[in-house]
Amino acid sequence: MTTLKDIPIGSSARVLRVRGEGALQRRILDMGITKGCLVKVRKAAPLGDPIEIKVRGYQLSLRKADAALIEVQ
Repeated sequence: MTTLKDIPIGSSARVLRVRGEGALQRRILDMGITKGCLVKVRKAAPLGDPIEIKVRGYQLSLRKADAALIEVQ
């Protein structure tokens, strides 16, 4: 299982599933990260957390803990 946290900078992946439950899963889905959408990892903070991704035409910063809940292909 590959997660968004494991994708190298500059690479793209397609979302397979958003794990988690309750408010955290809902927040990720509300940000536009849904099954089937394409995400690109743009850059990471100097210490590696958070990461910046591009999804549905806008940039979004995610903590690595949240990125680990997003399964990608």
